[in-house]
Amino acid sequence: MCRRVALIPIHEFSDPAIMKKYGLKPDPETLDIANTAANQKQVVVVMKIFWGDPREKICEAIDKVPLSCLVMGNRGLGKIKRAILGSVSNYVVNNGTCPVTVVKQTDYES
Repeated sequence: MCRRVALIPIHEFSDPAIMKKYGLKPDPETLDIANTAANQKQVVVVMKIFWGDPREKICEAIDKVPLSCLVMGNRGLGKIKRAILGSVSNYVVNNGTCPVTVVKQTDYES
């Protein structure tokens, strides 16, 4: 199934009816961070939803949006899992058409 979605203003991601329409459950903490940054910097933040293989879709998004750079995280898979499942961030670093920075997950101890 091919779905095409326009750019969606971030404030709409807080609307349960809209998220149900897209079949999404956005992370409230992530939305709060994005909304706070948008308000502080006085910028409009929009999102675009892609369905499919994340490796291919992220590379596609780089060209379609278009992006001048990308910062992404990784899941911190071990070597064996990464070899079996593949690394999305590694794929994007090697195949994306813009500079990509990968931020490794840190474990904070309480």
